[in-house]
Amino acid sequence: MIKSLFKGCLTIPNLLSVIRIALIPVFAVLFYNDQKVIAVVILALSGLSDLFDGKIARKFNQVSELGKILDPVADKLTQITIAAMLLIDFLGADNKIINACGWVFVVFLVKEAVMIIGGLTMLLMNIKPGAAEIWGKLATVVFYVNMTIIIAVGPEVGAFNDLFGGFQLPDWITGVLVILCAIMTMCAFFSYMPETFRQFKEHFAEKKAEKAGK
Repeated sequence: MIKSLFKGCLTIPNLLSVIRIALIPVFAVLFYNDQKVIAVVILALSGLSDLFDGKIARKFNQVSELGKILDPVADKLTQITIAAMLLIDFLGADNKIINACGWVFVVFLVKEAVMIIGGLTMLLMNIKPGAAEIWGKLATVVFYVNMTIIIAVGPEVGAFNDLFGGFQLPDWITGVLVILCAIMTMCAFFSYMPETFRQFKEHFAEKKAEKAGK
């Protein structure tokens, strides 16, 4: 199974996924050092590359087994990094709405941890995780768009607030954007469950059959 992952892996979409992963520490360092304007640009570029790598893969027949893993890994690592950094800023806020948004990110990170553990368990059991469902793709797009808006003009972290005469996104709109991300990501999480349970059921049925045949 491991060898099959690298068959036909030298593709443009896979290169874009690797670049997205490489941009994660760059984004984190820029954000942490208060270079948030550049961090927003990096995040926007990351989101655009995520949008185009799938289109390129399908149009030029560059879909690969490695790409099916690299793409969601790049998405998850990016989302986890953003959520963790906003969580730190938001939990320390005096504003109750923004503080509550920080706790929403805690829930998001727990969900991501569960999915990562589940995915690793499947790989260790030689079960290939399913491809992203439509809910998963929508949740990723919503997350990238909403987080880019929040990091650009949101309270506590807005990179462009000073450039727009002190304008910042109202607290309640920030809360709506964060909650919308949470709803979409939970919909994506539950959309994976039926197929995941089916794969585990088939795996254990095959193992049982093998034992019975010995």
